[in-house]
Amino acid sequence: MQEIQADPVQAIASRLKVEREARGWSLAELAERSGVSKAMISKIERSEASPTATVLGRLSGAFGLPLSVLLALAEQKPERLSAHDRQPVWRDPETGYTRRAISPANSMVELIEVVLPAGVRVPYPASAFAFQQQQIWVLEGELEFREGDVVHQLPQGDCLLLGPPSDCIFYNPGMGPARYAIALVRR
Repeated sequence: MQEIQADPVQAIASRLKVEREARGWSLAELAERSGVSKAMISKIERSEASPTATVLGRLSGAFGLPLSVLLALAEQKPERLSAHDRQPVWRDPETGYTRRAISPANSMVELIEVVLPAGVRVPYPASAFAFQQQQIWVLEGELEFREGDVVHQLPQGDCLLLGPPSDCIFYNPGMGPARYAIALVRR
């Protein structure tokens, strides 16, 4: 995957600060609402640290925004065509998980391509799913998706419509990367 030229860490840092300040929240208030330390939020906002997928999920939940919306706001591409070589790719520095934003910004339906390395587990809080309907379509490999207490084993080709928001875990139990598409519709 070719990564975009713009610095995604800086774009995310700026967006998080805008969202926090727009609400009139201090770093301490965002830390309390998200469960992410004040020191980590400060480092992220100063582009001194790249947030993990889990941290971004917690922060987006605290803002009442789906993670996809938070990242789309950071990407800010108003074009109708989203050319492959210009699609923003974000890489989780902790797990190697990559997320490619396929859809043009501000689309009613948002398509995302994710590549999850073998053995990687990425948790998200229920709040990250609260304002959207989501489907997961496994394109390559296999994916174990835990939705609350329910575990879905998804081999290549399966498509799952998520239920009501609950804490979730994406896990790749396979020997190679799992590649899947996520389709989101904001509620």
